[in-house]
Amino acid sequence: MLFHYALVDDLITKEEFEQRVGEKIDECGDLIDEPTAAMLVIGELGRQHVKIKGLFGKSSLFSFFGKVIDKTEPREFVRADGEKGWVATLLLGDETGTARVVLWDEKAGAAAEIAHGDVLEIIGRHSGKSAKEIYALALRKATCQIECNVPSGGAESLNPEPVDLDVLILALEEPRTFTRRDGTTSEMVEAVIGDARGTARLIAWTSETLTGILPGSTVHIKGAKPNARGEGREYSIDEKSTVEVTNKHVTVPFTPLDSVGDQGTYSVQGEVKRVQEPRAFTTRDSRASWVRNIVVSDGRDDLNVVLWGEKALLPVKPCDKIEVFNATAKPKRFGGIELGAGRGSAIRLPDTHSGEIVFEGTVIIYQKNTFIDNGHERYLLDGGDLPPWCEIRVAGIVTGNRIKPQQWEPVLFSSDEIHKKAKNLLDTLIP
Repeated sequence: MLFHYALVDDLITKEEFEQRVGEKIDECGDLIDEPTAAMLVIGELGRQHVKIKGLFGKSSLFSFFGKVIDKTEPREFVRADGEKGWVATLLLGDETGTARVVLWDEKAGAAAEIAHGDVLEIIGRHSGKSAKEIYALALRKATCQIECNVPSGGAESLNPEPVDLDVLILALEEPRTFTRRDGTTSEMVEAVIGDARGTARLIAWTSETLTGILPGSTVHIKGAKPNARGEGREYSIDEKSTVEVTNKHVTVPFTPLDSVGDQGTYSVQGEVKRVQEPRAFTTRDSRASWVRNIVVSDGRDDLNVVLWGEKALLPVKPCDKIEVFNATAKPKRFGGIELGAGRGSAIRLPDTHSGEIVFEGTVIIYQKNTFIDNGHERYLLDGGDLPPWCEIRVAGIVTGNRIKPQQWEPVLFSSDEIHKKAKNLLDTLIP
């Protein structure tokens, strides 16, 4: 009863709580046990069970039901003070998502009595590492039924062994340098991938693993290591892993707009209904960035989507078909829901042509953006350290009005050609 009282200790005294529990048992003619009566009292005080998606809340303690999807056996470990301890982990799910429940010491022994498919009642608190990781303070088997979107042995698992994946590459970030524990440096690449189970984050600790692979490619990955501690699905690959482009058809499911909640990550599709102009701002670390608000519609429902960073500069206009992957939902300030698509998300415009291009023009800097312009056409340059106000020939991948440079070289012109190009450029800049 002490654990149950912890859920309402800011509302009533312990003595009053015990009195109410006793009265509840008497009201039911001794047909319920003390824990059940305690939970009835808690419910009357407005602290009823939450769904797993409610674990994102700020309460210090939570009570919820979950169906066992996966579990680990108790494992012995040694603490920093030299004392031995035990730990086991449960993966629980309901119709709103999944959560990891960590059992410490004597509670870890309960894992041996728990089977896949069991429904448990949990009282716990945040681990401090993840909103979806809970340290169990009390648990017991429950007789209620739980509808769970994740089948046992399905998309999510606590098994740390490497797996093979057939996935669609939805987005690739620019390589980033990181420092290993031994002080050496290397490059890593983050990607967004998708399959029939939804989207996931992929981290390649050796950037060469994904060299030459473009967004939109279907690949077979061998040796992807699951990260059970990340939010949602997450995998990592290293020099022991392989990535091979295949012709296998992979379909990523979308959530209907009217089914998007105010928490979690979603993938949606529809038609762009309204578009605002990108707005520039400076991040906390003094970098230039952009934000843009759009409204996506499926003909029945509308959804607000906020594009962050370079995604705000995509050539999006009303009536475009758009696909948004792995975007984070949150409540809007004045009601409603919005999806945020930034780092870790992917945007696709299905009707936009993508392919290789070789283009000559002048590099222009305008409102912190870099363009290449030949007097007739203009493209936004996506990355690459290119010299401003110089004539270059760039080779890369074009998507809509953006070119991702792969290589470039300066172009030399005669004086007549330079004057002609300057005139054409001025004509495009001055109305």
